Amino acid sequence: MRFNKLDLNLLVALDALLTERSISRAGERLHLSQSATSNALARLRAYFDDELLVQVGRKLELTPRAETLKEAVRDVLVRVDSAILAQPGFDPAESQRCFRLIVSDYTSMVLMPQVLALASAQSRAVCFDLLPLLQPPHRELESGEADLLILPLEYRTPEPHPFDILFEEQFVCLVWSGGRFGHADKLTAEQYAAAGHVVMQPSGMDQPTLAGWLKRRYPGVRRIEVTTYSFAAVPYLVVGTDRIATLHARLAWLARKSLPLRLLPVPVPMPAMKQTMQWHKYRTQDPGLVWLRGLMHQAVARMDAELEPACADDVAETVRME
Repeated sequence: MRFNKLDLNLLVALDALLTERSISRAGERLHLSQSATSNALARLRAYFDDELLVQVGRKLELTPRAETLKEAVRDVLVRVDSAILAQPGFDPAESQRCFRLIVSDYTSMVLMPQVLALASAQSRAVCFDLLPLLQPPHRELESGEADLLILPLEYRTPEPHPFDILFEEQFVCLVWSGGRFGHADKLTAEQYAAAGHVVMQPSGMDQPTLAGWLKRRYPGVRRIEVTTYSFAAVPYLVVGTDRIATLHARLAWLARKSLPLRLLPVPVPMPAMKQTMQWHKYRTQDPGLVWLRGLMHQAVARMDAELEPACADDVAETVRME
């Protein structure tokens, strides 16, 4: 099929070439031989009267014309996928769809078990591909590579992509029950500032950006002694030390079930985190995603309902003591 003398099949090849910046990798993605992919690139160069990809050292780089085409081509393909290829209805009992979600390990631990349990009750064939939260996550959303982003409100992608707030999360301090603060009822701001800390540090951030993020995320902290890329690892790195970890309350409670830890209120102002889910604007009416978004809200209700009463009271009391 042609439009303005362009074979529209070449748009798929162009998208792969501009994304992969490699003829061989683009060919693998398209299930084409290297010679067939090279031929597609030659035809695209002739149509646009531009090299599109040029050799710079040992790599292929996009020309300025290719840079302007990249997002536009991806946008067209996402529109086609959403408006034309999407099924008119979604029956989880019959569907074999695989949903791709970008989540942190925090979300994987506190929310996703509930999502999977609810989904399994409705379907034996629907599957989930949980992808790591990288910097910046909006690329996967806009390219159609991810169905949902699950991330804090401040990290969501800019408009016009819609989002819902799933829940709010408070923060608490985790300390080893056998350590210096193991028998304390609370921490003073000075103790908190002077102690050594274990923190989760996002990957892919340069030092100036990282320094600002740490200052906002851990106000008053002067001594960061251990950093890790994983929220789940943080509680384990506190045990056996006098260090403090400032962690999401729900995750802290899960950790305390299996580790010798105490939960204490954060002695400095720390706003709640608002956890959101975000999807591509062209997929708002996608029946499968409508089902999944509803499932997410059900999972939040189930997640909090399954907190043991004593745990719920403990977390609420810890937050009130701040």
